[in-house]
Amino acid sequence: MRWLLLKDLQILRRSPLLVALLLAYGGLVGALLGFAVQRDDTKPKVAFLNEVPPSAFGVQLGSQRIDTSQYANRLFESVDPIRVKTRAEAIEKVRSGDAIAALIIPSDLTRRLQSLVNLAGTGAPPTVEVLYNEENPLKAQAVESRIKSRLADANKAISEKLTQATAQYLGILLHGGSFSVLGQTFDILGLQRTHDLLQQTLRRTPRNAPERADLERVANFAQLAINNLDLSKPVLASIGEPLHIKRSVVTGKHVSANAFYIALAAAVTLMIIGLFLGGGMLALEREENAFGRLVRGPVSRWELLGEKVLLGGLAALVATLVELGVIALFNDLRWARVAGWLLALLVAGISAPWAPRSVRSRATCARRPCWRSSSRCRSRSWR
Repeated sequence: MRWLLLKDLQILRRSPLLVALLLAYGGLVGALLGFAVQRDDTKPKVAFLNEVPPSAFGVQLGSQRIDTSQYANRLFESVDPIRVKTRAEAIEKVRSGDAIAALIIPSDLTRRLQSLVNLAGTGAPPTVEVLYNEENPLKAQAVESRIKSRLADANKAISEKLTQATAQYLGILLHGGSFSVLGQTFDILGLQRTHDLLQQTLRRTPRNAPERADLERVANFAQLAINNLDLSKPVLASIGEPLHIKRSVVTGKHVSANAFYIALAAAVTLMIIGLFLGGGMLALEREENAFGRLVRGPVSRWELLGEKVLLGGLAALVATLVELGVIALFNDLRWARVAGWLLALLVAGISAPWAPRSVRSRATCARRPCWRSSSRCRSRSWR
């Protein structure tokens, strides 16, 4: 079989156009795949359940009040919403495939946000729930990226307002001022003024007075608090995610869309190139009347077929590696696992053309009687 394989490789070497077409096919598929992964302009269907009462949409952030429903309206610009009334209905929409995902806004979302703004929240953070149908990982990733993008916008806007409000509270705590809670206004002395008053009191207090030590401890604490609160504003600027996302999969197995694209492209390339090249080289043997001479000589029909399958598998392997190289320009591939890829691609490339060709050969013989001489006809040997 080795000399047969070398003969076919020599034929391919003398046919550079054929080799170039095979390699160009892999590169073309890889480029098209890369562009397909990069953009998707369709609006995916998303079930939407808002459990927040209409009277509780607002959140008070300092002197400002924001309407949380405006962020949901921005999400609708990039998805096709399906409004549902219950959680069970949302899950059913996702499970049946009517919607790729479901976005559920819990009824206590604004209350938790308000608690976070008031710096009094000790419970769970405000969380929205997203349910996915991942039977089609391509659509699932598209809708997930859009939902995350809109929630990131909401997080950024709320975070900026939250930072401003919290910085205002800390400014009052540090320097003093008026503070309103539940319609009541309080006058806050502030740490700075507290420290100044303590220093004035200490200057009027005799050094041997018993209360002087306690006053000095309070003054030192006030000074320490002042020094550390001055550093709090840069820390507040790092607040980036007041809203959390709970991700759940209703049906299907989580698979990266890029991995799905790449595996699909590799499988198609292996199948088409392996089948076409192996079948084409076998047809060339018959066209040149070399098939009969070969099978009457040192090789059997099955050995000849196996050699063509091996040739197709090797060619498909090379074309697929070229394709993966083009795909790597658009996506990160784990080249550290290339040894496993080579083995898997070689086995797949050899397996892809085998079954279709044997089935086709049997069907050809069954379709019409054999009228050629036994030296040129394969029919009897395939039965």
